[in-house]
Amino acid sequence: MTQTKPTDIRIAEVRISYEDHLYRAPIKFGGVAVDKATILNVEIEVATRAGKTARGFGSMPLSNIWGFPSKVMNYDQTLAAMTALAERCAKIAGEHHETAHPVDLGVELEEKFLAAADEISVGLAQPIPKLATLVVGSPFDAALHDAFGKVHGVSCFHTYGPDFMNRDLGAYLGSDYAGESLDAYVLREPKAKMPLYHLVGALDPLDTAELTKPVGDGLPETLGDWIRFNGLTHMKIKLNGDELAWDLERIVKVDRIATETQRELGVTAWNYSLDFNERCQNVEYLIELIRKLHERAPAGFDRVQYIEQPTSRDLRANPQNRMHEAAKLKPVVIDESLTDLETLLLAHEMGYTGAALKACKGQSQSLLMAAAAQKLGMFLCVQDLTCPGASLIHSASLAAHVPGVAAIESNSRQYCPVANRGWEDRFPGIFKVRDGSMDTSCLNGNGLGAI
Repeated sequence: MTQTKPTDIRIAEVRISYEDHLYRAPIKFGGVAVDKATILNVEIEVATRAGKTARGFGSMPLSNIWGFPSKVMNYDQTLAAMTALAERCAKIAGEHHETAHPVDLGVELEEKFLAAADEISVGLAQPIPKLATLVVGSPFDAALHDAFGKVHGVSCFHTYGPDFMNRDLGAYLGSDYAGESLDAYVLREPKAKMPLYHLVGALDPLDTAELTKPVGDGLPETLGDWIRFNGLTHMKIKLNGDELAWDLERIVKVDRIATETQRELGVTAWNYSLDFNERCQNVEYLIELIRKLHERAPAGFDRVQYIEQPTSRDLRANPQNRMHEAAKLKPVVIDESLTDLETLLLAHEMGYTGAALKACKGQSQSLLMAAAAQKLGMFLCVQDLTCPGASLIHSASLAAHVPGVAAIESNSRQYCPVANRGWEDRFPGIFKVRDGSMDTSCLNGNGLGAI
């Protein structure tokens, strides 16, 4: 790189480790029930040009069922492929000797990580998808941004302007963004408070009639109990996408229980999102479901804020899945499909009106996609990956620092609370939800602010 700054950093040391946790209750991704998680933790020591050092930390669940869905490889095999890639990424990062801003380092490392995934895939029954590679690479990228903020004694969200970055957005997003700075699309300070989106999983009991196997750990068991416990005002409803009658009845029942409970609590306004995890075979299914919902429960229809990834993540292989008509009814958000600028632009051309940002795709890429989506006028939301601990802090920080993002997801408190032990007292506003919201004003520490 020809442009440099004294604030630039280089990687001095990389260490990785893993955590394994069991869920208190299973969660369904794309038709597959998951009851456990493997978390990849990354520590990176960096040094400035002047020799000042700091250590950054990144963490992310590998979530192979979501990132590496397969009909020819089982859970253990896809997880093994992703952990093998993590080991290779640690070596690659440790041998990367460029000195630059973390966004530049993140972009360079992503290319090398993708090449490593291709090499590992030679011996697999199915190649490692790009999405899975982004998930594996995300804690490395997070650790770099965390370390960069720490070595300069500031929040990393203060480091995306020309005082720290060597290049403008045109270098990453093309000539349409020439002369623009990333900090124009990022908030320096976090929003003080954000509503929480609670997940209503397809396997979750909605009421006592569905509660056949109580967990019995003291946490809520039914939807009504969760609404009372957290004061919920935002609910994300997981749907099957392959049985219209079931999907419709599920939404109607959620709306009925929510209405009864909110009336009891004196709450008059709340929202839903609908998540199909790309299970709808076509757009016609989605449109018919939305219209039937409007007929059956017009108030419930009005409460739907957006619809998430209804059809296949492979946009190029399914050009018929254009969202223009569906998006006239509700915003339709790209999630699994979003892996780079090319897929964002393709989704926009195909009628998607929103984008789901995720910390598990990398801090660097998430911020660049946030900038691109804002310029395109797209609806923005931030989703998590049942992120616990430091990964939830990262995800919440992303949501709190991107303009236009109105709510936060936090699924680990429902499914994997054991992984949050020790974090509740340090960040009570994030891990102890009251009045349906997170207190995000605390997300202003040095680096990413978690450790």
